[in-house]
Amino acid sequence: MNKSPNTALVVAAFFSIYVIWGSTYLLNKIAVTELPPFMLASIRFITAGILIFILSLILGKSLKISKKQLLNTVIAGFLFLAFGNGIVVWALEYVDSGFAALQISAQPLVVLLLMWIIDNKKIKAMSIVGVILGVIGIYLLVSQKQITEQENSVLGMVLIFLALLSWASGSLFVGRANLPSNYLVNTGYQMFTGGVLLLIASVSFGETWSYPTSWSSPTQYSMILLVLFGSIVAFTSFNYLLKTVSPEKVATSTYVNPIIALLLGWYFLNEQITTQSIVAAVVLLTGVYFINTRKQLVIFARFSSRVGRKANQNDLENHLD
Repeated sequence: MNKSPNTALVVAAFFSIYVIWGSTYLLNKIAVTELPPFMLASIRFITAGILIFILSLILGKSLKISKKQLLNTVIAGFLFLAFGNGIVVWALEYVDSGFAALQISAQPLVVLLLMWIIDNKKIKAMSIVGVILGVIGIYLLVSQKQITEQENSVLGMVLIFLALLSWASGSLFVGRANLPSNYLVNTGYQMFTGGVLLLIASVSFGETWSYPTSWSSPTQYSMILLVLFGSIVAFTSFNYLLKTVSPEKVATSTYVNPIIALLLGWYFLNEQITTQSIVAAVVLLTGVYFINTRKQLVIFARFSSRVGRKANQNDLENHLD
């Protein structure tokens, strides 16, 4: 009886980070055509953070946290939101939403490499195949003339890569950091502090601020959806999953996010989906599957078993001699 609610919650959380986050690329692309990127992200996360604090108080949750937890939420807010998301919104000024989602789908590859570098985690044979496919997929994606010839497209690609590193680092950090035990409170602090950091960045870059009443209707609706669903629902689900399942499993949201983003960008913004992009998506997402699967390569498994049997046989012969 105790497992059912948890299972349902995990499934609902995965749906949030799969589908809802897939739609945020479209929403951010719509809003960033009218609003400065750091202003956009700052308003989104500060508003979401305040609403989460209010909701937490209504539910009787204490907002009191330790100094260590506050510091950790600031770090997480920076890695995920201030830098990670803020840079992606900036990059959307230069690249299509579907392209950005496809490039970000390489996140499991970056998480795996960071775990190998930081934790000395051994990379399995299946994951090695996944890394190779992932690199090929990324090359096919970013080497298209239709994309590279667009103004500042290379800058957009570099920005997204930096955001990838930030998100991957944040995923590993949150998995082991001392954070508020309540997922709603934890999300609220990350949202609010990340939003404040983005506010500082916006002022530093000299962005021009405007009142929501002066925004167009599409931008207003996009901001509302980004705050309520893209921030509060999806990011709370994300933090919950990072504490419930492994970072590699959370990173599997990249299977679905780019597909949702590509279709929405094509349907609503008339973004072009090239044949090479489709091939790159198939290769890249296949690589992501290989990285996250727990199965072993049959050939490698047979080779390993043969090597093991041969080694045991040699040891036996040496012992008899």
